[in-house]
Amino acid sequence: MPSGTIKEYQEKIEFYELVLDNIRNGVMITDPDGKIIFFSAAYGNFLGIDHKSTIGKNCAEVVENTRMPTVAQTGIPEINSPHRIMGQDMVVQRIPIKKDGKVIAVYGQVMFEDVRDVQALAAKLNFLESKVKLYEKELVSLRASKYTIKNIIGKSEAITGLKQLALKAAQTNAPVLILGESGTGKELFAHAIHHASDRRPFPFVRLNCAAIPKDLLEAELFGYEPGAFTGAGNKGKPGKFELAHRGTIFLDEIGELPLEMQPKLLRVIEEKEIERLGGTRVSRYDFRLIAATQENLEQSVEQGKFRKDLYYRLNVIPVQIPPLRERKDDIKVITEHLVNSLNKDLGMNVTRISPEVMSIFEKYDWLGNVRELSNVLERILYSIEGDTIERHHLPFFLQSLGAGVTPYNPSSLKQLREEMEREALVQAIRLANNNKKQASEKLGIHRTALYKKMKKLNIPV
Repeated sequence: MPSGTIKEYQEKIEFYELVLDNIRNGVMITDPDGKIIFFSAAYGNFLGIDHKSTIGKNCAEVVENTRMPTVAQTGIPEINSPHRIMGQDMVVQRIPIKKDGKVIAVYGQVMFEDVRDVQALAAKLNFLESKVKLYEKELVSLRASKYTIKNIIGKSEAITGLKQLALKAAQTNAPVLILGESGTGKELFAHAIHHASDRRPFPFVRLNCAAIPKDLLEAELFGYEPGAFTGAGNKGKPGKFELAHRGTIFLDEIGELPLEMQPKLLRVIEEKEIERLGGTRVSRYDFRLIAATQENLEQSVEQGKFRKDLYYRLNVIPVQIPPLRERKDDIKVITEHLVNSLNKDLGMNVTRISPEVMSIFEKYDWLGNVRELSNVLERILYSIEGDTIERHHLPFFLQSLGAGVTPYNPSSLKQLREEMEREALVQAIRLANNNKKQASEKLGIHRTALYKKMKKLNIPV
């Protein structure tokens, strides 16, 4: 045999011995007759003997009550077996090493040097199990609906009628399609319908179809099996429909659903059957579907962007939420409600809104609806001194709506520039009927730049 080969074997043996020696709780290996062929330094230290001196000895001479020869004879492993050594209760494992069905060695390892370690581990596992159960309860709570019918603020005839419609819808399992501009409270109504239904104890699962990349949307909706695609991992993941079992799934911005995904969604709605990506098993789930969009789906159907059959399947119970500018009777009560909520959140004590300010609020069209009103009030409360909202607290673009008043002089040129820019953007979006692409073209800027400016200037998207 070449010397190089012998050297390689020696290096491998030294490596394996080093690995075994570094196992903290002691290792012993015997041949089928019980003679020790390896004894780790850690085991020797525990027993107070020189581990090298044990080699070649019968294991019964070194370790009291050993069952290594028994395992060699039976070929049956002993896992987590109790073993008393030197008056101490331990936990060990003994594993027969077989070749061609014949035992050629026995591997023994101390798993726990003290049974109390096992008890401590068991207690820790029980604690972790309790935490898991607690987190499961919290997860159910997080998935539950946050709002009820009482959270829908408004006294106008339109809102009163929609509340009644929502309560009627809650008594059925039919799909609901909520229509309305951005910021009108579509998700609020979805929460309220779920909360008023028999499905209230079960999950309320949300998904914004516009916020998920097209390539990931199918996996998010239907889930996937391990290794279904690159990056899928080895555990798989349940989809939103699975998570919504017995509860409600809310698909926001359904108008943004890619055309190729629409027949798959239609099949799931009709059959209530889900097949994960990369899977072969079809499972049935019980869910109630609520969808929402700010798009004109009828127009999208005519343009070939949305399937007609899916539209009819979704539009069983339509809920059309009017924009805030069409229900100005609600502005006062909504404003008061929002100020009270912000007081609690921000630790403020604003108790009054001047009649002049309320008049301005009622004149303004609120392109971003309730969400824009909330943003304006939050900006005011962050900077206000005192307990009353006055005209000079308002953003510049709102102050100009005040009759017979001198426009407020901003504190800096930068502030003036931002206020004027904001007003220009708001007007352009309004003239474009909330179409961001058309608004950007009117302003002579790219749509991406428009979104960035809207975010910077607190204009609701």
